[in-house]
Amino acid sequence: MIESLLPFLAAFAGNLISSLILIIGIYHQASKRRDFVFTFLLVSSSIFLLCNLLMGVKIDLAFALGLFAIFGIIRYRTDAIPIREMTYLFIVIALAVLNALAPGSTSFALIASANILVWVLTLILDRVWAIRHVATKVVVYDRVDLLHEGKRDELIRDLEMRTGVEIVRIEIGKVDLLRDTAVIKVHFDGDKQPGHFEGASSDPS
Repeated sequence: MIESLLPFLAAFAGNLISSLILIIGIYHQASKRRDFVFTFLLVSSSIFLLCNLLMGVKIDLAFALGLFAIFGIIRYRTDAIPIREMTYLFIVIALAVLNALAPGSTSFALIASANILVWVLTLILDRVWAIRHVATKVVVYDRVDLLHEGKRDELIRDLEMRTGVEIVRIEIGKVDLLRDTAVIKVHFDGDKQPGHFEGASSDPS
């Protein structure tokens, strides 16, 4: 019992450390979003335990489809996840599966190298290259007179004053002339303004 428990705990600790480096050391330093940190860490630990403990279990088709249905229900009943956070979620899941299943077929050095490569690549793309994270808000705007050609600068200034974000660009969607409102997608730098979260990407009805 002890002989099997110690390697399991060591593997779990290794996956947890890998997740902390990725999530706390890279993601959270730029985004400052604690809600996703909570989600990423729990998803990583859960996926690792699921893969590790069920590695030797023969799963039938009904169980596999049921598990897929559960994840599908959870996904479609939650708010839309920004693409950057969705990418981190995929990386977290991939590392958890790798750390849980790879030890049975490859060496520790290769697994550690794979984790380090993912950290370094993520750090370069997300931090060192300083690729701007453009987030999006969907707002219902009540000054349709500023939608005319030649008033774009005034429109952006008014939106910045009302929303409190420094706008990168805007997209004008549905215009309701009866109510004098318009649906506008406001794109802003999410890293410089972490207090604002992204809205849904589809136009409200």
